[in-house]
Amino acid sequence: MAEGLLTGVGLGPEAMASERTVSVAEEVPASLEKGLFQDEDSSSNCSYHDKPGTSLQSFIPEGKTLFPEIFQTSQLLFYERFRAYQDYILADCKASEVREFTAEFLEKVLEPSGWRAIWHTNVFEVLVEITDVDFSALKAVVRLAEPYVCESEVNTFTLECVKELLDLKECRLPLQELWVVFDDSGVFDQTALAIEHVRFFYQHIWRSWDEEEEDEYDYFVRCVEPRLRLHYDILEDRVPSGLITDYHNLLSQCEESYRKFLNLRSSLSNCNSDSEQENISMVEGLKLYSEIEQLKQKLKLIENPLLRYVFGYQKNSNIQAKGARPNGQKVTHVVSSTMMTGLLRSLLRDKLCEGPWKDEMEIQFHSDPLAAINACYEGDTVIICPGHYVVHGTFSIADSIELEGYGLPDDIVIEKRGKGDTFVDCTGVDIKISCIKFVQHDAVEGILIIHHGKTTLENCVLQCETTGVTVRTSAEFLMKNSDLYGAKGAGIEIYPGSKCSLIDNGIHHCKEGILIKDFLDEHYDIPRISMVNNIIHNNEGYGVVLVKPTIFSDLQENIQDETEENKALKLQASGEADATERVDLEELIECAAGKMELPARADLSEQAQGNCEIVNELVAASTQKGQMKKKRLSDLGITQADDNLMSQEMFVAIVGNQFKWNGKGSFGTFLF
Repeated sequence: MAEGLLTGVGLGPEAMASERTVSVAEEVPASLEKGLFQDEDSSSNCSYHDKPGTSLQSFIPEGKTLFPEIFQTSQLLFYERFRAYQDYILADCKASEVREFTAEFLEKVLEPSGWRAIWHTNVFEVLVEITDVDFSALKAVVRLAEPYVCESEVNTFTLECVKELLDLKECRLPLQELWVVFDDSGVFDQTALAIEHVRFFYQHIWRSWDEEEEDEYDYFVRCVEPRLRLHYDILEDRVPSGLITDYHNLLSQCEESYRKFLNLRSSLSNCNSDSEQENISMVEGLKLYSEIEQLKQKLKLIENPLLRYVFGYQKNSNIQAKGARPNGQKVTHVVSSTMMTGLLRSLLRDKLCEGPWKDEMEIQFHSDPLAAINACYEGDTVIICPGHYVVHGTFSIADSIELEGYGLPDDIVIEKRGKGDTFVDCTGVDIKISCIKFVQHDAVEGILIIHHGKTTLENCVLQCETTGVTVRTSAEFLMKNSDLYGAKGAGIEIYPGSKCSLIDNGIHHCKEGILIKDFLDEHYDIPRISMVNNIIHNNEGYGVVLVKPTIFSDLQENIQDETEENKALKLQASGEADATERVDLEELIECAAGKMELPARADLSEQAQGNCEIVNELVAASTQKGQMKKKRLSDLGITQADDNLMSQEMFVAIVGNQFKWNGKGSFGTFLF
């Protein structure tokens, strides 16, 4: 649960404390009062902190005008807002009942009159007095306070303008535009907090289209909780900056499209003729509706704390490859915090002068591995000597280079400090990393991202923080004899259209071991996967998870009759596998093809069952992908003769993997 505080919301700089406003408040149940008030620990340096009667602090509005102090209510913790909305304001209401429930809540806790507030807009602030409250409309009836206090960004905004504006509004102002003037008696604490909850709700939670969406879930569970969590995750730097930008852009697009849709719908409702223009408008309305639904779905994926990391966002790396040096020379970069003569002799013997006919090479020395990588060109090699290196930037590798540790991984430790989006970012055609331990702290994104090209990781240790390794669409990843652990998301995320080979690795103590994303998207093939002799254990969820759309399960019945295609599937076992492994592989193929009897399946070990389940699901995914592609081509009048599953090069091998002590089992599927 989030523990950070919201930043204060300024109105404008400097002011003096106002005179005390007197009013009589009704008694409120202690449980309600406790649920709405801030904890006593949530304090500030306000001078009123120790005064009796109030548990809230005061806040001096910024600006040149001497406004009175107001209640500081913006710095509420996540669970304080969560409890207020869940237990007292919205409860189990539907979206269409939100205003009604909010009005009922305000009637219980809001002072109907006798308090002052600053009417705050984007252009001006004015001190007003509240004479009544229209609870059903969520508005307050106000009059200008005496003496008149106003601050405006427009010099021509005079007292007469304010009075004219109030007359146009019939002296009724939205509650969320009012900031309650501070009073240390405690009488108006509940009023200030209640208005803060209404203001926050309509600024950060409510969407104009929410009222039109109804389902079996109450509004709090469906919308309020995920949006509230996202808001605090953003405040506490737990969401990548790119994803935040994507979310706000999607939100703006959806609001604009929905506004156009409402205007179009309104014009159609006022039109009774069956004209050609009306038909055109209806087609346009359908297009807008479809666009809105797609945007809303994308917003929900980001708002949901699980799906946010399951689906991620398509970050495009802007790293540009340098290519070869103008003189064609390749350089060996040696990284060491201190260079001793013994270490230098060892390097010359083992790495720099490996053969009698070794060509002359240029060597550059660095004390920082990040500086060495930034100095690389195509074909360079970086040798990192034993030591503990702390870096504060991102390893952006755009050229084909080799990055190797000189010794055992535990002796060559690279630790990332600071909140960066990525630790190692790979876009090179052929990148090789070996014998290094990467340690990640306070991260937002994963420890290694392969955007495109091929990256080989061998004899490495990855101590992760959020996600482990992400293999993006069209990228290729080979991981051998390495150890990955500690990811709060998936240890390895495999995107559609990528190729991933995992051989003799340990993947453990993550949220999920391996997450395979299969969107059945018409533009991408499913990932090509090889998993041989990996040990996947002690993960909180599944060892391997396949993410797929609900359309996948809808098509399942159509796959049962396609066993001839499954017969064509052949798995390439490693040439080094012994006879027992080959027998297991044959069993897996038979299992995937649906040829094994149930008693025979029961005899498989837990290890073999896990491999079998993964193969079975990937075969089904491949078959359904092929069927969907054939149907699209058929609709276009194109026939395809080759239906062989191997033509898709779906995967090379799924064999010999061990699944132990995973919280939910060796394999699972997630439908979206």
